[in-house]
Amino acid sequence: MKIMHCADIHLDSKMESRLTCEQAAKRREEMLMTFHDSLDYAAEQGVRAVLISGDLFDKRHIRKTVKDKVEQEIVSHREMDFYYLRGNHDITDFLDEMDELPGNLHLFSKDKWTSYPLPDDNIVITGRELDAKASPDVMSELVLDQSKVNIVMLHGMDSEYPVHDNSYVIDLTKMRGRYIDYLALGHIHSYRWEKLDERGVLCYPGCMEGRGFDECGKKGFVVLDIDKDGVKSHKFISLARRELHEIKVELAPEDDLDSIISKVKDVLNYSPEKDLIRVVLTGRKNMDLEIDCDWIKDKTDRNFFYYEVRDDTKTKINYETFANDRSLKGTFVRTVQGLDMDEERKARIIEIGIRAIMEGSLIE
Repeated sequence: MKIMHCADIHLDSKMESRLTCEQAAKRREEMLMTFHDSLDYAAEQGVRAVLISGDLFDKRHIRKTVKDKVEQEIVSHREMDFYYLRGNHDITDFLDEMDELPGNLHLFSKDKWTSYPLPDDNIVITGRELDAKASPDVMSELVLDQSKVNIVMLHGMDSEYPVHDNSYVIDLTKMRGRYIDYLALGHIHSYRWEKLDERGVLCYPGCMEGRGFDECGKKGFVVLDIDKDGVKSHKFISLARRELHEIKVELAPEDDLDSIISKVKDVLNYSPEKDLIRVVLTGRKNMDLEIDCDWIKDKTDRNFFYYEVRDDTKTKINYETFANDRSLKGTFVRTVQGLDMDEERKARIIEIGIRAIMEGSLIE
């Protein structure tokens, strides 16, 4: 039996913090089309069950056209059963607006563990919608039949990671030894597959489309081949229309603007124009070099869908140059050099101070 596992699709996400309104609108439509394509792919592969481990939608207010399209996707794929476990972003009225739930859409509860036996396959899908308010004893209430192939769905953050929202924190140590064959997780937006215990495996499929530069690289979903003995194989599938790339370019103190432009162009040679690109300048630069990110961007842009340049360089200060300098600039550098603080902070103060001194002399 084949099962598709996806999560964190975040349909109708605003995405206007960096993108123009037109770009954001295009990305929203592309995310919806990627969801459509993934279901068509699943149907072609003979998938019988689709696991959505939370955050199908992004926010409370979702356009009606989007809700209607999602409902139509479920209804039109009647050969597949959808198991939708809502995540911390799924606070829309998507389900309330349906006249009746499609017969192939199965939901879960916050109040108890809900199980769905799959006919003729000895497989049981169990899940519960949890948040930060969930009882600490909630895992002790999970009782599974060890003679079954058990799939457990949850949406939450692995306890090894910091939590910044009201999502449930999953303590994986409490999931071990509970006869779980496949732990179908959502909330972390990067693909992750690993052993849970001697019997089972866990998976975060990640999101289907990256939205920000904390979601770089391949994005997609997982298709499992599972039978009465457990998970036989799995495959990560990416149908994303665009990828996000954060590319670091290391500078040296001897670099000037021309060499920086050359370095940036070199690393961009392998970046598709359809993608979203961030170049981050790192390393150390000469104190006299002023980096203009907008200028570098204009000189190196190849009409990427989105492109930005960020300056994360550190300034190299050659204190020997100012040892015998009796000017205001030399006095300033020696004063800062004697301060009790780390070198990075000193370098930043010196860079700003000298720039102010030079600009002041030009005004005079």
